[in-house]
Amino acid sequence: MTGTLFPWGLSKFNAQSTLLMVVATFVFSADAHSAAKRPHIIMHLIDDYGWANAGWHREADFREVQTPVMNNLVKNGIELDRAYSFQYCSPSRSSLQSGRLPTHVNTENLGTQTWNPKDPISGFAGIPRNMTGMAVHMKAGGYATHQVGKWDAGMATHDHTPQGRGYDSSLGYFCHANDYWNEKCGSNIVDMWDTSHPANTLNGSCMEYYNNTHGCAQPGTNGGYTVGPEDLYEEHKFVARVLSIIENHDPATPLFLNYDSHICHSPLQVPQEFFDKFGFINSSDVPDWDFHRHLYAAMVNYVDTAVGTIIEALKAKGMWENTLWVFQSDNGGPSFTGDNHTANNFPLKGAKYTNWEGGIRVNAFLSGPYLQQQAPAMIGQKLEGFVSICDYYATFARLAGQDPTDHRAALAGLPPIDSIDMWDYFTGKTTSSPRTEIFADHEVLLKGAYKLFVGHGTGDKHVACPSGDAACVSNGCWGGPYYPNASVATPACNAVETCKNGGCLYNIFADPEERVNLSEDPQHKAVLEDMLSTLAKYQAGEFQPDRRGGDPKLAERVALSKYGGFWGPFIDIDKH
Repeated sequence: MTGTLFPWGLSKFNAQSTLLMVVATFVFSADAHSAAKRPHIIMHLIDDYGWANAGWHREADFREVQTPVMNNLVKNGIELDRAYSFQYCSPSRSSLQSGRLPTHVNTENLGTQTWNPKDPISGFAGIPRNMTGMAVHMKAGGYATHQVGKWDAGMATHDHTPQGRGYDSSLGYFCHANDYWNEKCGSNIVDMWDTSHPANTLNGSCMEYYNNTHGCAQPGTNGGYTVGPEDLYEEHKFVARVLSIIENHDPATPLFLNYDSHICHSPLQVPQEFFDKFGFINSSDVPDWDFHRHLYAAMVNYVDTAVGTIIEALKAKGMWENTLWVFQSDNGGPSFTGDNHTANNFPLKGAKYTNWEGGIRVNAFLSGPYLQQQAPAMIGQKLEGFVSICDYYATFARLAGQDPTDHRAALAGLPPIDSIDMWDYFTGKTTSSPRTEIFADHEVLLKGAYKLFVGHGTGDKHVACPSGDAACVSNGCWGGPYYPNASVATPACNAVETCKNGGCLYNIFADPEERVNLSEDPQHKAVLEDMLSTLAKYQAGEFQPDRRGGDPKLAERVALSKYGGFWGPFIDIDKH
């Protein structure tokens, strides 16, 4: 088998497999979690959630961040203090569902309409067609599987949809974001899909329904119609579907529910009642920036309230006592970028769209009575070991009594999973994380206490390197306790960090705010050289198929001709 057959380099990947991945030992034990003992699992993936917008990262009386339900889950669970996702949406979601590091599945935030007719396996946005989804293993373990909310892991074929990845049902959208009131995403096409067909009875427009008489308010200058009635709010519809799934579920069957909330992603839109709760921000000693802090705080409070509602439904159904709740953000909060200048990652450096800690180190925790029963001594602890968003794949498979190996992907010549079973670490049977390295992006490696950037040579995605510098990393800014605020005339971050001696090096445990670049420190020369060598080996096996080249308007034509103006699969549609 040669690299010609698989353009991304299968032969090279196989030859260096022990170097290209974090080596994991998966202990498979079907007896440890028999069907009768398997927990109900809620995997809550929140969107664009800022580090400082989580109540457990604030003082108890900080009024602008109100997350009492999630605070309580953290208090009665385990905080994952070193959980990492990708710097933006689709790669993180592809990682979660496929069990691969983003560098081995998808590092591009492409539009869902993107495709390459020359590659019927990997030539699409999101997850390659022949990778096995997380829910497939859960179904094999006897779970009922459901997905609700943002998908953003592919749409081109039925195989790319939640149903094609193993979910019994789904309700959500395929794009990076849609409008909370009318569910439209680009080209005036609605993005709301119900398992195998358009959700054409669920979408609606605040302005259309209220005929401009009740309407939606529009504070600020950058938003759409930001404030309106809750019954037309997209997140309300998602929560209603979650409640319906729970109400109609047989508690004797283990439930795997992947709730991918649209909140806190833009556009900044929220029901009137929640907007009104945070009116005090407008008269704050630290004035807001174009209502962004106000709206974002209200949206965070909305999803916290939704979590409480879901928990109460599980209790009413008699399911809560056997539930494991897992929570993680898909990336850090967006700041410093115009309309996306919404969240606060203080005191971390950077934001979404960057590989600084504020972009990839994310809010995460485990909770629920099942965890309390399995690991009572761990409750209330904060774990400092690395956890990747891809690690839930193998961890959940363990709880379902399944081997997570992806045989279908192997037959197609695709990379194997990177996911590491973390259950023994989460429950205290081992004291250190089995994950010691994260190949976070093409130019970023986390290893031990250190983090390495190698920069972009001629300048990164946003800012060119200063003249004469070999490499640099941009957008290295910090927010503050109250952020964004009116003292910032423009949200742009123009800071550029110069990388000498081949890279920028930080001790992210001793220096979590990434203020001291150690690349020129003679005492860290050996560390730098080791990190550079390790990263180069990982880069040799990075998965980067050509996903472009197909007709960019095909998906839109299918949306209009087949689905009545809704986005949906557009390749091989006659087969399903």
